[in-house]
Amino acid sequence: MTRRRRSPAVTRRVSSSGRWLLPPVVALLLLAGCGVPADEQPRAVEPPFGPPAAPAASSVPGRVEQAFCLVRAGRLVRVLRQVDAAGGADGHLRRLLAGPDNAERVAGFGTALPGAVHVLGARLVDGRAQVEVEPLGEESGRSDEVLAYGQIVCTLDSRADVAGVSFLLRGRPLEVPRADGSLSSGPLTAADYPAVTGPD
Repeated sequence: MTRRRRSPAVTRRVSSSGRWLLPPVVALLLLAGCGVPADEQPRAVEPPFGPPAAPAASSVPGRVEQAFCLVRAGRLVRVLRQVDAAGGADGHLRRLLAGPDNAERVAGFGTALPGAVHVLGARLVDGRAQVEVEPLGEESGRSDEVLAYGQIVCTLDSRADVAGVSFLLRGRPLEVPRADGSLSSGPLTAADYPAVTGPD
């Protein structure tokens, strides 16, 4: 039995066409084998090993803006601070009692609270902030109670969960001065101190 031999032209044509077909076929097979199937739900991605990168200041979790009323040139002025967490009314008040920070002092802000009002704490009751105070001694020598109480009222009234501020002395309602000089047991809001409130 004799074997038929291909002509050189046919051999060249077959090998040439095979050479051109091979790369696309291989590429298709590789793509089909390396495809990533879509998940129905997002998957957690494991972070690379090593120390985490420091986050940007604007993306630090829990960082929020909080309003405080401070004193400048004898008037109440609202300032905003970035704090780690908003917290409750008592924590907000204690930040106010700590006084202005370094940047606020450089900008000319102060506080009328030391020596004018002795605050024990605050709690939220039915949407009203109740601030417990105790009497000051005669030696305090401060006459800016309006600004001091105004700082507390305006600061706590800036909160979304506070609808008014009242003061207690030994558990009983306390009348405090408003901007017009009249006394009120509250509930007080920032609107009670327009005469001593300056522009932000």
